[in-house]
Amino acid sequence: MTDVIETHLPELGQPFSWATRAAGVIYTAHGPVHQDGSIETGAIENQAQLTFRNLEAALNAAGASLGDVAQVLIYLIDPADVPVVDEIYRVYFRKPYPNRSTLIVSGLVVSGMRIEVVAYAADPKGTVA
Repeated sequence: MTDVIETHLPELGQPFSWATRAAGVIYTAHGPVHQDGSIETGAIENQAQLTFRNLEAALNAAGASLGDVAQVLIYLIDPADVPVVDEIYRVYFRKPYPNRSTLIVSGLVVSGMRIEVVAYAADPKGTVA
């Protein structure tokens, strides 16, 4: 059984949950979404910071933290953005870093969106399923 986590992030009208927990794992995915539901389409620095802030907020809502993250998947549309994202990533994550993969894709759900992040974290509340 999966438990939906109330993150207080905006409803976007799509069929998904910002974060869920099952079998001792928190599953969450984020992009550069503002509290009003609009998508940040500006500089990659702004998009990455907003995306990681949303990830941190969702984990905190679940009773977890960035320190509980075991794996991060980062989707970018431009390989030139990797160094900027790496710099911002180091602000949010500390050594030892979670397992990570960065993928370069041809596009994301909203035109101008440059980053999406998927993260899997250990649930400090234990198994909930």
